[in-house]
Amino acid sequence: MKTVKIILSPEAKEVFIYLNREAETSKQERSILNAVKQKSEFIRANPHYGNPISKRLIPKEYIEKYGITNLFRVELPSFWRMLYTLTEGETTIEIIAFVLDVIDHNEYNKKFGYKR
Repeated sequence: MKTVKIILSPEAKEVFIYLNREAETSKQERSILNAVKQKSEFIRANPHYGNPISKRLIPKEYIEKYGITNLFRVELPSFWRMLYTLTEGETTIEIIAFVLDVIDHNEYNKKFGYKR
């Protein structure tokens, strides 16, 4: 059985730090943070847990910056989204779930070019 390693991009790590800091005083941020942790465990158990995004809809930003060929979306509370890609690990028995972004609904719409 392959192990699944979860890695955060610099952008996702920045949001994770923000959520950790704000979770002490904000119920909404605490809820989102708990969901990120929970969904990360779901991804660790099943790498294809999230909803796959069609290849033609993957934002060019992610393709250019990270060279991704697949993208998955996980819905979080308050209309936030967690986006991740799967790659092979350093060894043949490892899968890397690379979390690209944890973003709110408005930022998600901008990245995917959805209109209001």
